[in-house]
Amino acid sequence: MQEFQIEGDYIELIGLLKAMGIAETGGQAKAIVEEGLVVRNGEVELRKRAKLVIGDLIELDDLQIKLI
Repeated sequence: MQEFQIEGDYIELIGLLKAMGIAETGGQAKAIVEEGLVVRNGEVELRKRAKLVIGDLIELDDLQIKLI
């Protein structure tokens, strides 16, 4: 499991994917979300600009990211 420290109150999902190096571009990040590949706190997350907050657990394939 990896941890990601957010600055401020939240980070948008596509922003997290880019910051973690999972997606190289915003378009690639949007495609990953639209394909239903991202799970947030046990539920598939289809909102590209979902506001992720401290305590959220993001899963993508075998990768787990805990927001701190």
